[in-house]
Amino acid sequence: MEWASLEKFAESEWSLVILGIMTFFESVFSPLPPDPLLIAMALLSPNQAILFGVICTIFSVLGAVFGYGLGKWFGKPLLSKMISESLIDKSEGFFNRYGVWAILIAAFTPIPYKVFAILSGILQLNMKKFLIASLIGRGGRFITLGVLIAIFGDDIRGFLENEFQTLTILGGAFLVLTLVGIWAYVWLKSRNTQID
Repeated sequence: MEWASLEKFAESEWSLVILGIMTFFESVFSPLPPDPLLIAMALLSPNQAILFGVICTIFSVLGAVFGYGLGKWFGKPLLSKMISESLIDKSEGFFNRYGVWAILIAAFTPIPYKVFAILSGILQLNMKKFLIASLIGRGGRFITLGVLIAIFGDDIRGFLENEFQTLTILGGAFLVLTLVGIWAYVWLKSRNTQID
């Protein structure tokens, strides 16, 4: 979809409802990310940009919970209808290696979040950890976009249009490094407490 037609669509009175629905389904089935619509809507109404990011976060996490339930109740046969068996195996290996971190990374980056939401249900990841990782990752992604547009407005349009994937990857790397730093600090502190 061209940017001009996306902006026209974002002006629709139904754009907020469509943003919520689109974000919900992107976390379960749809290959269409809500980010372009979020950006277009936020650029048209920068004073509501953060609200749009919050709406995306809420509906994305609700969709992920639905995906988790699908994984829990219908398992791998459902996932294999959506993606190849080799991608399932790779995702499961990544998930088994990184656990809740896999959810956090997938929630923030262009990695297919829906696969990890459904896989979380299949592997029965702790729901509380799943929700926390999803809220941090999705909030970090969508609310950050809203904040950037609220602060920089139209000045950031070209950058977001051309460098969105790079921004997402850099932001994801920053988020992961921050969380690893927090984890390392807590781990070292608990280890020092045990030694004393």
